[in-house]
Amino acid sequence: MDIQASSVFLNERPYRIGILLIDGFALMSYSACIEPLRAANKLAGKTLYEVYNMPAAGGRSVSSSGAEIKANAHLGERVDFDLVLVAAGDNPGAFRDPRIFQWLRHLSSRGVVLGGISGGPMILASAGVMQRRRMTLHWQHIPALRELYPELKIERSLYVVDRDRMTCAGGTAPLDMMYQLISGHHGGEFARRVCDWFLHKDIRPGTESQHHGLAAYYKTNNASVLAVIALMRANLSEPLTLEVLADYTNIGPRQLNRLFHNHMQVTTMAFYRDLRLIKAHDLLIESPLNITEIALATGFANSAHFSQAYKKKFGTKPSTSRSAQQTTIRRQAAP
Repeated sequence: MDIQASSVFLNERPYRIGILLIDGFALMSYSACIEPLRAANKLAGKTLYEVYNMPAAGGRSVSSSGAEIKANAHLGERVDFDLVLVAAGDNPGAFRDPRIFQWLRHLSSRGVVLGGISGGPMILASAGVMQRRRMTLHWQHIPALRELYPELKIERSLYVVDRDRMTCAGGTAPLDMMYQLISGHHGGEFARRVCDWFLHKDIRPGTESQHHGLAAYYKTNNASVLAVIALMRANLSEPLTLEVLADYTNIGPRQLNRLFHNHMQVTTMAFYRDLRLIKAHDLLIESPLNITEIALATGFANSAHFSQAYKKKFGTKPSTSRSAQQTTIRRQAAP
């Protein structure tokens, strides 16, 4: 099904959207998803979109900020959905519910459009319904998803629509994805009216990056430093040598080190090691990979070497970071 056109509106029935809420979802992302639909109904003077909130279990779901969303639908009910979106945050790589995965696969087999918001696309990937589809998700979860499912086509864009899949980075990006949905159903002029309702001056294209450019992020405009950082980020699991990095920019190793000292206040290889350790920290929090697997995925020869470097950087052992995260998750899940 193409979100640009639908026979639903020819039949003049509302377009039915189910939102599967995984505890710990981001309230901002959820609101940015449903509010454009509410505004569309209000501006049209009739119900164009019906929204069904479905907690993964029980009668309510709790956001990362503690806000509760009550269910008005449940898994297994006979609702003829046109689109089902999974909203998740926290640690979606650790989510393992066979009942949910089976339901998502069932929806896929019936031709229901599936989507995910923030960490939700990782749950779609875990359910096995993202093969041969382009996708995105919040940048925080991308390293873990790449390690778990290296065959997937992951982009760092705001949102991606690939045939019968819609995935979104979360934050305010669902606003733009919903404007795209509404525009496909009711035209660009109507979508701009919805956009104006929220004082949102511009509808951003899905291809827009989630991040500021490297220059803004690292606060330098030096072309050689930026080129080397981009090369480092693309080679975290198999680190390149200082000589290879320097050769890439046609300057000597000493000159490259001077540039990094001047612009980043550390040596070239120290900066590279910190990038790898930051990725390792993200994997500890966001993925079920064990410590040895994380060490190898971030270019360390063994877990002992990795643990030593990690403790020097973060002041604690990798196992302690993971235990603290698991304790937090258990507290959040407690009634």
